[in-house]
Amino acid sequence: MRRAYSVETVRAAEAALMQRLPEGALMQRAAAGLAAACGDLLRRKGRVYGSRVLLLVGSGDNGGDALYAGARLARRGAGVRALLLAPDRAHPGGLAALLAAGGQVVDGPDGLGVLDLVVDGITGIGGRGGLREDATELVHTVTRDRTPVISVDLPSGVEADTGEVHGEAVRADATVTFGTYKPGLLIDPAAEHAGALRLVDIGLGPELPEPPDLEALQYADVAALLPVPGAESDKYRRGVVGVVAGSERYPGAAVLAVAGALRGGAGAVRYVGPGADAVIARFPEALVHAGPPSKAGRVQAWVVGPGLGDGRGAEAAVADVLAADVPVLVDADGLRLLDAGTVRTRTAPTVLTPHAGEAAALLGTAREEVESGRLTAVRELAARYRATVLLKGSTTLIAEARDTPVRVNPTGTPWLATAGSGDVLSGLTGSLLAAGLAPRDAASVGAYLHGLAARHGSDGAPVSAQDVADGIPAAWRDVRAG
Repeated sequence: MRRAYSVETVRAAEAALMQRLPEGALMQRAAAGLAAACGDLLRRKGRVYGSRVLLLVGSGDNGGDALYAGARLARRGAGVRALLLAPDRAHPGGLAALLAAGGQVVDGPDGLGVLDLVVDGITGIGGRGGLREDATELVHTVTRDRTPVISVDLPSGVEADTGEVHGEAVRADATVTFGTYKPGLLIDPAAEHAGALRLVDIGLGPELPEPPDLEALQYADVAALLPVPGAESDKYRRGVVGVVAGSERYPGAAVLAVAGALRGGAGAVRYVGPGADAVIARFPEALVHAGPPSKAGRVQAWVVGPGLGDGRGAEAAVADVLAADVPVLVDADGLRLLDAGTVRTRTAPTVLTPHAGEAAALLGTAREEVESGRLTAVRELAARYRATVLLKGSTTLIAEARDTPVRVNPTGTPWLATAGSGDVLSGLTGSLLAAGLAPRDAASVGAYLHGLAARHGSDGAPVSAQDVADGIPAAWRDVRAG
């Protein structure tokens, strides 16, 4: 599992570790890992010896990491030059090491020629706001030939704690981070600037507290959560999920939500709504009912909202489902029709799955604010509605009302930006709720499988929501195989 911590926590852990180490040892560990990553990239382009490397060096320890790493590269025969953005505040030990190794300091970008690598050591995890205008112009100048960029700890100009980007920021091909991940490396829009991530172990682990601020599940974590039927399983042990979805205008939403539930391993699906004929035509194993949901029969979780529309009875159906004493997932039109007070006072779990526009409506804010501050938005939604919230988007986030780490899904893909994909996710996650997974786990596993399924469905080609649903079994097999 990838774990991320706030800047304050990282600083405290570093301070505790440095008390037990010789002076400068922590920076040398970081510089060694950074130099190794730079060397790997340069070898893929050709070789380290004779390569041309430019260090963009800010003040403080981040610039020191870059300078010490540059010294190591210079001793391996690379031509390393440093451009100091704050010459009077450059790290003295790092600068001395670079010069002693044969590196050079340059006054500006003119006359640098063709570069093989740019190392971004302008600002570190303590930086706030975007790059200053002079730094922005410098970055644009030295990367205009698409020279590869490696950022030190975090791309300069992004917010480490939130993933927000206020102004201009470096777009790195790779980021080498030290000790632990920072939230901004895993959350868009900042994550888009980070490129490939490489974590360097500097011995910080024992100093980091539990729980982390953010975590991202990986194959082994998801495999451990997957509900696998046993020899004595029946449809109720596997989980029966109820789906209230679709309308005369959107009958396909019903089909896709049911598809997600069945592909997600539900023992049975009870469908309630006007799309019964379309559902039965596609999935004869589905159990259909005219409604209301409370009369449809026994279920262990409900999914309500996809394609429900504004037709007569839609609001009543949402209220009927929320009155049930089982986990409920609310999506799409259901989010617009729900009563906030009812959600807050439910004793059974509630999962809300908005996209940015729906989240903005629930919060009474602008969509742009949600998209630029995704971590803040998902935490606020979870607290305000006392629910588990899965905020869909370029990076899907899952938060709970209580004090648990926010989870970020690492398998998202732009192929999921297709009509009906969210309906599949709702059914899939609902099936996991019905199987007995805790809401946070069901949402996390659902998002993870959903992203993998899109990759299987697309295989590099355009993907439809039905392709995503059909890709779920292959995603499930991939996870179990590791």
